[in-house]
Amino acid sequence: MPYLHIQISGEADDALAARVAAAASDLTARRLGKDPALTAVVIDFIPAARWFIGGRRLGDSVARSYHWMVSITDETNTKPQKADYIAAVHETMRELLGDTVAEHSYVHVADLRASAYGFGGLTQEHRYQHAAR
Repeated sequence: MPYLHIQISGEADDALAARVAAAASDLTARRLGKDPALTAVVIDFIPAARWFIGGRRLGDSVARSYHWMVSITDETNTKPQKADYIAAVHETMRELLGDTVAEHSYVHVADLRASAYGFGGLTQEHRYQHAAR
């Protein structure tokens, strides 16, 4: 049940948002083994004039940047799986945004405790403890 919040520098672009959301669901399913039917994706566009890297306004360059945060249940993925996911995200975003993606674009895999994370009013811990076996 991952939740992804992706921020992208630049003006709003619904077609790009749809491509990024589809890629996010696909990567999260293939690389982290998450169910795409339970994956939520939110895309925000931030004007380049309000995005700063190293104290410099991104709007002063041709580079694009992104911040990709995915929330997952702790202990459901290994360090190598997460490292592979982060590399795949950056490559995918480079393909979607072009070769001018700033190196200082970030991916954050947030491992959240099962007792403090859930959906539909139930924690992941509750779902685990009451799963049909």
